[in-house]
Amino acid sequence: MSARPTALTDPLRNRGTAFTLEQRARLGLTGRLPAAVETLEEQAARSYAQLRRYDTDLEKYVFLDSLHDRNETLYYKVIGDHLSELLPVVYDPTVGEAIKKWSTDYRRSRAVYLSIDRPQDIRASFESLDLSPDDVDLLVVSDAQEILGIGDWGVNGTDISIGKLAVYTAAAGIDPKRVIAVNLDVGTDNELLLNDPTYLGNRHARITGERYDQLIDAYLTTAAELFPNALLHFEDFGPGNARRILEQYREKFRIFNDDMQGTGAIVMSCVISGLKVTKQTFAEQRLLVYGAGTAGTGMADQISAAMVRSGLTTEQARSRVWLIDRHGLVTDDMSGLPDYQQAYARPAAEVADWTRTTDGRLDLVTTIRQVKPTILIGTSTDHNAFTPAVIDAMCAGVDRPIILPLSNPTERIEAMPVDIVPQSKGRALVATGIPVPPVPYDGVDHVIGQANNALLYPGLGLGTIVSGATHVTDGMLLAAAEAVAGQVDPTPLGASLLPDVENLRASSATVALAVARAAAADGVATHAHDDLVQAVQDAMWQPVYPSDIDPT
Repeated sequence: MSARPTALTDPLRNRGTAFTLEQRARLGLTGRLPAAVETLEEQAARSYAQLRRYDTDLEKYVFLDSLHDRNETLYYKVIGDHLSELLPVVYDPTVGEAIKKWSTDYRRSRAVYLSIDRPQDIRASFESLDLSPDDVDLLVVSDAQEILGIGDWGVNGTDISIGKLAVYTAAAGIDPKRVIAVNLDVGTDNELLLNDPTYLGNRHARITGERYDQLIDAYLTTAAELFPNALLHFEDFGPGNARRILEQYREKFRIFNDDMQGTGAIVMSCVISGLKVTKQTFAEQRLLVYGAGTAGTGMADQISAAMVRSGLTTEQARSRVWLIDRHGLVTDDMSGLPDYQQAYARPAAEVADWTRTTDGRLDLVTTIRQVKPTILIGTSTDHNAFTPAVIDAMCAGVDRPIILPLSNPTERIEAMPVDIVPQSKGRALVATGIPVPPVPYDGVDHVIGQANNALLYPGLGLGTIVSGATHVTDGMLLAAAEAVAGQVDPTPLGASLLPDVENLRASSATVALAVARAAAADGVATHAHDDLVQAVQDAMWQPVYPSDIDPT
């Protein structure tokens, strides 16, 4: 292939109108570009102006995706200059809409696709990238069974992995040349896709059982062998698989599940901040999780582990956690409980005299009135489930309840802060899973922090890479959570529990530093640095054009 198309079509090397006249001559690009030689800043200003002409976030997503395909440096410059505004465009919630149309609107492949029907192709698929063992820092993989709040989208879910990597780079400076997006195509149970003539994935139901497990094992074994220094990030796996895979492999491979560990850790940040206001310890908490799937139980795991660190036994900690799913309060007499719920199932005898609904369930309000939780977390996607009666019950039980309606998008959130704050008379400590404006109440603007995993996982990944950690430990997750919480003072009335995403790169650097130190303390770090602060800074890729360009 000649140098002419390579320099202009390789998004990692292309700089468009920013190629100097000398570079154009050297690369054989004379006459291929307009006469003007622009700076990256001038290009970014034009691109942002073009972006602003679009009316919908989905149109903006498509524009940015096209820019990503042409010029990665410019793409990350635009996102970095407007990170708070564009983060919801390049990832959640807009990526959910893009995923629904992915096959129909297919433009370009940016991922590695591993089919359960051809497991023999796994090694060849990775080797086709022509990357050496030292060339890769991070892989993000998804089987797209549980995409955000929209469910199973098969190969369409590829953009989840791509979007996650984009956030890693924009927020923490993970080098985009050193990452790989992976889709595990195990089929789909989405009838819309199976009957869509444009669908690009395997046209059969999801494969489960032994064949699925063999694919997971082959993926992990091959990826870890070919890229031994890379963090293996799992994203949007179904609840039946996510926890099981993590527990089975976390001591063998350098893996991280953001839905369980990342979400749990960012909720830990909220609770750490909230406890600074209530002046309590984790051992004094009573946790109620409404929505007991992968994310919800992951939060319960981390908060109960914090209770243990605060002095309780494991049994005592679990006895202070209540889970509610679609069948009501989870009790040990329920048949077919998933393994991840069993540790928190309440004894049936404990609730024998509680008032039940007409269909026999123990509902949210009843449970709150009985146990007086200090923390209420919503991961249910049950819109408006946190009714005024729920808020009143929380406030009747404790003076400053921590209430975290985390489901997204907006049409699935359990309650909006504009309703929670006045209903609680300003007493509730609130964070959400979506960005919301401050809520004025009684002369005070209550700033609502967004429990966005992007505050945590990019810095966690960077810290793992900088330290060369062989595993992601619980100590590293706790350090990340504490580092996020440590960036705000939640004690003034109305203050946010979490930092704003506006300063995400600085926040990620802070998290990375804490994570790298925790990796060393836990004995899993393999890289030592004389100046860890500088090592973190040096590791953060910047969206700037190099002083020169490789002509090959």
